[in-house]
Amino acid sequence: MNNELIPVSIELLYDGMVVPQDIYDAGAKLLLIRQGNTLSVSQIEAIRRFNKGEDTIQVTFETRELLMKHNPGPKEKPPDQDSYKAELEKATGYAGIKDDTLTMIHEISETKSAPRENIDTLSHELSDKIETMKPDVILDIINTLAPIDEYLQRHCINVSLLNGLIGKWLHFPREIVDMLVTVGLVHDCGKAHIPPQVLNAPRKLTLSEFEVMKMHPVYSYEILSEFPDEVRYGARGHHEKFGSKGYPDNLTGNKIPLAAQITAVSDIYDAMVSKRVYKEPRNPFNIIAWLAKLRGTELEESIVDVFIANMPKQMVNKPTMLSNGEAGIIHELDYNDLEYPYVQVGKKVFKTNKHLYCTQMSLEEISQ
Repeated sequence: MNNELIPVSIELLYDGMVVPQDIYDAGAKLLLIRQGNTLSVSQIEAIRRFNKGEDTIQVTFETRELLMKHNPGPKEKPPDQDSYKAELEKATGYAGIKDDTLTMIHEISETKSAPRENIDTLSHELSDKIETMKPDVILDIINTLAPIDEYLQRHCINVSLLNGLIGKWLHFPREIVDMLVTVGLVHDCGKAHIPPQVLNAPRKLTLSEFEVMKMHPVYSYEILSEFPDEVRYGARGHHEKFGSKGYPDNLTGNKIPLAAQITAVSDIYDAMVSKRVYKEPRNPFNIIAWLAKLRGTELEESIVDVFIANMPKQMVNKPTMLSNGEAGIIHELDYNDLEYPYVQVGKKVFKTNKHLYCTQMSLEEISQ
């Protein structure tokens, strides 16, 4: 049994709770309530008094799990934030591009070919957004939870936007950025050839299903026959691994086209930050730490470096949800430990850690 103490909000205590293990004050020095007690409203108020005005108490993992089970927090965004996000998407033009992208996906699915004119129009719109919108606004939309049934069209748009941002951060000329945006938009178009029962499986794929799924970059390459080779090979190679063997061609190092190397970073980031039926989303700081681990093995070093150098700082002063159910603001980054930024809750600023960490980003400003 793990008796290590971790901080949680005192607000998570509830009437009728049977305490599984001892609860301590914020400094983990004073025993506030013993194991086995059943909490009442008056006892919770007494705990507040003895906690000397502190907002957190110290509990074991077992107690925290009981608290979080009773107070799971928002699995999806609350309606007011959904409205806020919808307004932001409409104001930035993302909502219209999302509808046009869905139309594009349907056309590819029906004809098994890529509508060049429509895709070029969408790509130009997205490139213009990257030129005119601030990066933090783009990342606001990408980093917040979206409806699961909109995953594919949002993924195409988000990878396109991330590709463009990386291209700008690498100081590429506009024509290269435009090409990267196009690759991001169409990198998964080959999924039109994947059987629906595999593509939409509400679970992790079996080994045989994964072999079928691994063909989608080849199908993308074939569907994009009317596009320049840099776009076709960028889509074909986005699952190759820089330092080891990926698919479909087992390319490594600089044999992987640059557009594919960049799309690999964008693809992994958006896939991990998104909620799916079979997985929960991961917070941006956790993903940054994961990308750093893939540097030089699956992903090209300089691309990961420029992403890590630029993306996290766009999160400063943004709202976040914490693992103890509280809402806070990203206050400052720790460049030696980017997974755990400093967060402000009320008037307190503290460094997050493996026990108290950001779970997801939010959109609406949180009252401090």
